[in-house]
This record gives sequence, C-alpha cells and structure tokens, in this order.
Amino acid sequence: MQKLVTSLLIIFCFQLSLTAQTISSPSDFLGYEIGTQFSRNHQVIDYFKTVQKQIPNQVKLETYGKTNERRGLYLAYISSEENIKNLETIRENNLKNIGLLEGESSADDIAIVWLSYNVHGNEASSSEASMLTLFKLLTEKQEWLKNTIVIIDPSMNPDGRDRYINWYNETASQPYDIDRQASEHNEPWPGGRPNHYLFDLNRDWVWASQVETQQRLEVYNKWMPHVHVDFHEQGINEPYYFAPAAEPFHEVITDWQRDFQTEIGKNHAKYFDAEGWLFFTRERFDLFYPSYGDTYPTFMGAMGMTYEQGGHGMAGLGIFNDEGHVLTLVERLTHHTTSGLSTVEMASKNAKQLNTEFAKFFDNSNLKYKSYVLKGNEDKLNSLKTLLNKHHITFENATTSKVSGMNYATGKQGSLNIDSKALVVHANQPKGKMVKALFEPNAKLSDSLTYDITAWSLPYAYGLEAMASTTKIPSETLLSKKALQKLTDAYGYVSKWNSMDDAQFLAALLKHNFKVRFTEKPFTSNNNKFERGSLIITKGDNKHIKNFLETLNTIAQEQAQHLTQINSGFSQTTPDIGSPDIKLVNKQKVAVLSGEGTSSLSYGEVWHFFEQQLHYPLTSINTDDFGSINLDKYNVLILPNGNYRNVFTEDNMTKLKDWVRAGGKVIAIDGALRSFAGKDGFSLNYKKQEDDVEKKDNLTAYADREREYSNNLITGAIFNAKVDHTHPMAFGYDDNYFTLKLGSTAYSLLDSGYNVAYLNNTKVYSGFAGQNALKSLDQTLVFGEEHMGNGSFIYMVDNTLFRSFWENGKLFLVNSIFMVNNNAYEL
Repeated sequence: MQKLVTSLLIIFCFQLSLTAQTISSPSDFLGYEIGTQFSRNHQVIDYFKTVQKQIPNQVKLETYGKTNERRGLYLAYISSEENIKNLETIRENNLKNIGLLEGESSADDIAIVWLSYNVHGNEASSSEASMLTLFKLLTEKQEWLKNTIVIIDPSMNPDGRDRYINWYNETASQPYDIDRQASEHNEPWPGGRPNHYLFDLNRDWVWASQVETQQRLEVYNKWMPHVHVDFHEQGINEPYYFAPAAEPFHEVITDWQRDFQTEIGKNHAKYFDAEGWLFFTRERFDLFYPSYGDTYPTFMGAMGMTYEQGGHGMAGLGIFNDEGHVLTLVERLTHHTTSGLSTVEMASKNAKQLNTEFAKFFDNSNLKYKSYVLKGNEDKLNSLKTLLNKHHITFENATTSKVSGMNYATGKQGSLNIDSKALVVHANQPKGKMVKALFEPNAKLSDSLTYDITAWSLPYAYGLEAMASTTKIPSETLLSKKALQKLTDAYGYVSKWNSMDDAQFLAALLKHNFKVRFTEKPFTSNNNKFERGSLIITKGDNKHIKNFLETLNTIAQEQAQHLTQINSGFSQTTPDIGSPDIKLVNKQKVAVLSGEGTSSLSYGEVWHFFEQQLHYPLTSINTDDFGSINLDKYNVLILPNGNYRNVFTEDNMTKLKDWVRAGGKVIAIDGALRSFAGKDGFSLNYKKQEDDVEKKDNLTAYADREREYSNNLITGAIFNAKVDHTHPMAFGYDDNYFTLKLGSTAYSLLDSGYNVAYLNNTKVYSGFAGQNALKSLDQTLVFGEEHMGNGSFIYMVDNTLFRSFWENGKLFLVNSIFMVNNNAYEL
C-alpha cells in the first residue's frame, strides 16, 4: 500500500513538472523579471492568452466587453480539466442551488472564486499579481483546482491602468528613483485611478453608470460566485490589509459570512507571519455602502473582501517610505499573489460548506419588509426598472389600489393610493437581501465611523413616492408599453418637462436645429393643462426644418417621447404661445473647467453626464488656460467641485464677473462655491457651526477625538428640502425634494437672489449626520441663483451628479443650463 501511495505521488509530481514546463512563466513571457517593470494592459492580457493556448484544457479566456477607449475586458476561468469541460453545467447548478434557475441542482460542491484586479488603474501591482497567481495555480496548486473554479479578471480598468503605466514609463528614471519627491512618484491630474470618464469604478457596482461595470455585472450575475476578492493598494506607509472587515457591517451580512472572513484572514496571517510581513485587519474598511467590490458581492451572498497593499500610484517601481523601507513593486505583487492563493486554498478546503451556506443566504423569509411599492413619474419608474434589470432583480405591477406601511415621504407609518402603474419589488425573490439594502428607508448603522456615504435609498434617489410594507403586496407581470401614435399636422406640439427623458428629447431637438419654446407659467390648450417648463415646438418657428413633421415624428419615436398636439396659439388659459412668458430655449454653448484645482471625479461626472446621458456638446477648458481663453464664446461655464484658489486670481475673478455681467451663467457645484462665499460682490455666505464645538474638541481625550469629531460630520445623509417650483431652476419638481447631502459645509440663505431649494428643518430621513452638524443646517441653501448684471451665478450646494446615481436631481442642472435667466446673448 505504501509503495502504491509513493508511486502515485511520484506520478502526480511528474505531471506537475510537465505542466510547469508547458506553461511560460510571467517573467519568461514578458522578457523581464516580473515586478521590475510595469506591464502594459495588453501585455497582461497577452500572457493570459498565451497560457490558454499552452494549456487549453484548464484555462478558458473570454472577452466580456470593451472600455470607452476600446480596450478589451477579459475573464479567465481556471480549474481542472474535468471542471473546464463541465463549466456551463457547474454554472447552472450554482444558480439552481440559490433559486435563480429552475430545476434541481446536481451540484458537486465546486467552489467558485472570483478574483478582481486593478479596478483602480494606478494601483498597478495587482494586475502584475494576476499573472503570477495564474502561473502558480497551474504549476503548484493543481490539487485545489479539482473542486474550485477560479475566475480571474486581470484588469477591470484597462483605460486607467494604461494611463498610469504610460505616464510612469515616460517619466521614471533608469534605474528608478526612490526619492518620493521625484517626478515619477507624483502623478499629474487626473491620475490613473479612474476610468475614461474619471469615475471610481470601485464605487459603481450598484449604480452601474459605467460601461465596464454594466458589462461585468452581466457576467457576474450569471455566475454568482461564492467568494469575491477585490485587490487594491493604499498609502505607501501602510502595510497589508485583509479581512475580516471593520464595523459597521450591514445587517444583511450573515454570521457565517462574518466568521468565514475571519478564518480566511487567519489563513493569510499564517503565510504572512512565516515571512515576517506586516498586516492589519478589522480596521478602516467596513461592509456597509453597497456599491463596492467587496460589499456588492457580499450582499449577493458571497464572501466579499477587499485586500489592500501599501503602495498606490505614488510608489512606482520602488519608494523610500517613512519607516525607512524601500517598498518595491516586486514586494507588492508578491503579497497580493500570496493572499490570492490563500483565498483559493480556503475555498477549496471548505467547498462543501461554502455551497451550503451560500444557498442559505438566499432564504429571505425573515426580512421585515416583504414588498416595496413605488409610484410617480413614469419616466422615473422606467429609469429605476433599467437599474434593477442590470442586477437581474425582478419587479411587477400592483394589483391593488391601496397599500399601508412605512411612508418614505413622512418617515412614518401611513397609506398610499396606487394604481396598476405602481411598481412592486418583492423581498422574497432570491436577491431579496440586495433589494432590502437598496430600498430600505434607513439602513441600520452600528457605527458612525464609516468609509463612505450612509444613505442611498432608491425611492429618494429616483424621486418616487414609496411604501415599505411588512406584508406582501398583490402584483402581476408588468404591463406592456403602448406604442406612440404618429403626429399629424397641427399648429404646435407640447412635451411635458419633468424627467431626464424630457431633457434628452430637448437635446435631440436642439441637435437637429429645432427652435423650441418653454413656458414659465402653466397654461391650458385643447383642454390639456401644461405645467411650467413644458416644451413647445411650433410649425411656424421651424419653417427652416425640411420635412418638419416627419423629422419631429422620427425624433419623438427615437426618444419614446409623447407629444400633445395644439391647434392654435390662442390658449384656453393664458399665457398664449406668443406670450413673453413663453420663451425660446437658447442653444447654449456650455463649457466646463477641468485640470488642476478641479476634482477629477466631479469633472468626470459632468463630462459623462453631457456625453452619455444628456447627449449635448460640452467644451472642456483646462484651468491653466483660464486667463487666456475667450469666455465670450460660451453661454454657460460649469465649475465642478474643486479648489479654485490658484485659478481665480484677482484678474481672473474680474474677468469672470465681467463675463457674467454681460450675460454669462456660472454653475458652481459643491466645493466650487468656496470661490464666492463671503467674497465682495456676492451674497453667498457660510453658515458656521456652534462656537462651542472647538472648545469641546479641545477637552476630548486623544483616543476619543476621531469618534467625537464625527458629531461634526454628515456622511451622505438624506434631507427633505423646500423647493420654489415656480423658479425656472426647479421646473418639473414639486415643492419638496429629497437631497443627498455629502458634507457639513452649510451656506446661509441668499440675501439677494433666489433661494430655489433650502432646508427648513434638520430631520434626517436616512443616513448619518452628527449632532453638531445638524445644528447649523436649518435655513440653509441647497440650490440658489444670484443675478449679476445680465447674467447669473447658480449655486448647487449638493452635487446632483454625485456618482451619477441621484437621478431625481439631474433636472436641476439641465434647468440651470437652458431655463434659468434665459436672456443669454447670441454667440
């Protein structure tokens, strides 16, 4: 017997040796020792392609999409020959096991581990580690692959990675310079962290605003892995972080998920301890905000984890840190490889229990709220459906006329009259826990010290009336959408104005050179009442459009936009169509500042909004060029969140004011307001917190300072703002708007100008706001307009484009561009 075991061991080792000889190592393939240079994205992908060709029976590489800059997005499936042969059956069995696919599961207790690398492009060690991890799995860890499918995404953000790598390779010294003041350790704006549109892809998992995320989610939700790891880097003076995570944990996270994270962390520690490597756990990185690469998988039942290696874009190939240590890329990728392999090992050793506990997660019988019911603007409901479809979350239409439960508008128990158009999202579907996390009115927060925002509830974000019911609401399959009728010859045509669909329709009309009017007052025509902001397209205004009716019909059909015909310019109730209160929409020329001083994330939000949502031209102007540009070429200038201290010098501020006086509009967002608050000529002023806050802080013990300071913070909380919906900036809204407040900076109401939206109470509907911060919020500005000469300064204290998910706020920005102070001069 002993001879047989020995013989089998010799055969197995011989097979491993043959496999190792078959597969090229990363260093052999690249032509340099891995970690001694940065590999461009195509080199990383080419290595995976090469390994697939060398051992196709154990590696399957597929493309799941493309980036904005046309780089491919890839997944590699690594396992035993038998598992690769049965890959589709294993995938289907996993979905059957959790109720996402009909039929009995014949699961063989195969663990599914998904490893995601380089979501932040300048955290570049992880893609290097992905190559070494692939090599070691196939040459040293074949035993684990017998019961484990390993899915590797080697580069989640190829555009950001190549932006960083190309810059570094152009800049770095030969050999590399470890002095942190060297140019190779100081990235220029905007850095390699974000994607093409400068979005942080690690915060986009739920909102799926970016093409990388959208394409990845399609595959992720077809697989639903048991374990997901997101590989990152942090500051150069930090060691290595791995699970277990820090508090707060969202309450949907199970005891098993908590406990197994700890077991995985202990396994990592075993390897790190053996090498004397420093690491930390249970600090900083919590599991609360649902849109991360660790939380999204966790709320989908997986063991979702973030691993953070010291380094980041500052580290380059090597840097001298504060502890007197030269931190190298070789060291960084080695740590990531070790933790990745350790994760696969733990999944393989616990494959059966992983499958069992994974299935248990999808039992949602104990959730408090059984159904979430939403009613309101049809376009906004459709926008929400689009988001839910991205996550394969099901929804139906209501078959009852009244529901009771927790009313989102009041934050109290109540009832709501509904009809068959109301949307019902049930919690008893397989992804019910994610439904709870996204729809619950106010997520339970166990600790006020969090890594991100603490409020995101979808009914508020989409501007819908909603009820959370503890009983299941009757519903049925969704109603089919009626086809739009073709327009016939008439005096004119009117479109509603209350959603981003309407804004896109306006942009399409302007793109085709239609002349469009909007009304500043409600009017009635043909027994139809039209509200403020309604768009009016008349035949008389558009005689220059060849085939006017046919072209308008085409645009309306393409935009799925319903238009109401009017037969006369004489209205039943004024204003008539020729009234001064019905104005032409000026085809605005819009510019936005970019570059040093601006937040790259905020600039990216504006850029993405214009190109991918509004579909309207935008000119980007670098802040370095502001002093020399001719502002007279533009009607609107958008200032993203940022610090413009070095941009708006005395001369440049004079230039800006003169342009506004001549008819220009400045739209300042979030931190950009600091450029004008308390300055001569502006009525915008800060509202400070209570004077005694600093005194109390000085008496707080050192160990308690961080927690005590949280009383001064607002970490993404939702408030109900009062709205002057008669002001053009608020056309399409009613007199209340739920706003997401991202910080505690507060501004007093404008003494001169228009307070379009403001807080007149400090009730927190969702999220965390410290007691001291709340004291200064009452009677503070949310959105406002201040005239200067013929132009305006528009103040947006709260950023409605933040991560592109607060859908209900985007029309405020569109109104600011096209409808506020609509006397813009002709270019």
